[in-house]
Amino acid sequence: MASVRTRMEDDELVDAARAVQSEAYVPYSEYPVGAAIETADGEVYVGCNLENANYSNSLHAEEVAIAEALKNGHESFAKIAVSSGERDAVTPCGMCRQTLAEFCDEDFRVICDAGDGDVREHALGDLIPETISRETLDR
Repeated sequence: MASVRTRMEDDELVDAARAVQSEAYVPYSEYPVGAAIETADGEVYVGCNLENANYSNSLHAEEVAIAEALKNGHESFAKIAVSSGERDAVTPCGMCRQTLAEFCDEDFRVICDAGDGDVREHALGDLIPETISRETLDR
């Protein structure tokens, strides 16, 4: 599942997120999601959702992708693309937004696949304002 490639254009990053959906394990929701995250130095890691009958134990595509990057020594990121089989411009959930906020600033680009070459782009800070951070814990 973890593929490493070098810096990609936005459409290539969306294509990588789409491609990894075929590896999703989604017997309950039948809603495959793929994510491709680009590190600050241009490497790309992918992940897909992996469901469990106990939904709270399921893994989300974004967290699988970022975990692959982290385990390979990356802690700084440029952008992420997210795509579902529905091409519905799905955004990362709140849990994934918080995970991204641990490593990314508020300007971090979140590119959401709306299908037919269309994307919706968000800044992470717009998706999760007033996030919990290391600074929050130090207060």
